[in-house]
Amino acid sequence: MRHKSILFALLAVVLTINNVNAQQYFRIGTGGTSGTYYPIGVLVAQVVSQPNKIIASAQTSNGSLGNVIGIASGSIESGFVQADVASWAQKGTGIFEGRPALGELRLIANLYPESLHMVVRQDSAIQSVADLKGKRIALDEVGSGTLVNARQVLAAYGLEVTDVKAEYIKPKQASDKLKAGTLDAFFFTGGTPAMAISELADSGVGIRLLPIDGAAAVRLRATSSPFLFNDVIPANTYKGVGAVQTLAVGAQWVTNEKISADTVYQITKALFTESSQKVLRSGHPKGLFITKENAVKGVGIPFHPGAMRFYKEIGVLK
Repeated sequence: MRHKSILFALLAVVLTINNVNAQQYFRIGTGGTSGTYYPIGVLVAQVVSQPNKIIASAQTSNGSLGNVIGIASGSIESGFVQADVASWAQKGTGIFEGRPALGELRLIANLYPESLHMVVRQDSAIQSVADLKGKRIALDEVGSGTLVNARQVLAAYGLEVTDVKAEYIKPKQASDKLKAGTLDAFFFTGGTPAMAISELADSGVGIRLLPIDGAAAVRLRATSSPFLFNDVIPANTYKGVGAVQTLAVGAQWVTNEKISADTVYQITKALFTESSQKVLRSGHPKGLFITKENAVKGVGIPFHPGAMRFYKEIGVLK
């Protein structure tokens, strides 16, 4: 009996070790906690995790550029990336011109639209992006998609980064400095409502969003990014702020082609179960956009085979 007890104990240890080894950790690079990538990443990680099989976790990062580099290097398994940044990185074009293409990037899903925000105080004399010359402007951190868009927007309005007093800080820091009067404006690209902007508006500091429209928007779409599209941030998305015309770009979930096709298939399938969809819809306004129909729109890089298998099974891809 004693020998049998020892045998069963050893068997239990072996099974436990095998179960631990069977678990796959799937990191999702997001952005700063005051943006939209992080809260959406937490929700996505929650719904795609599967006990004893796949453990997904959302990690803060600098944003799109940092995420594609992390995915390509293998320091993270996946990340949220603007559609334009993903395409440029995968093809070695645009802002990646002259650099080695990150050809191993693959798409899991297009998620939701990210709106370009240009935030100023309500009492500011700044009425247009063109008025930012010589002003103290936060462009977000190096490695963020916001910084890419900020440079594009300035150029569309005839400005260079050297024409403004640029600061490279996260939206929450920028929000605090705008509130304190030590910053004139800040850019942010992200899903609405963005926490840093909502908290600023709710604090009692009157804010406005500058429009990104007209001829400048047409030039921007034609010369900088075909992935940008016309967008409207609805009135009262932020307290006291009226509707504003702007541009948007798709937020996409990207991984590496080296990741197991079965793992990506299981994750993609889990993202679109009815229970997962309920969590996403109730967890964040942008969760409403994370649907199997939207998942295959605005595609600029190849799908991962695991994701493609799922989309073909359900008929949203041929």
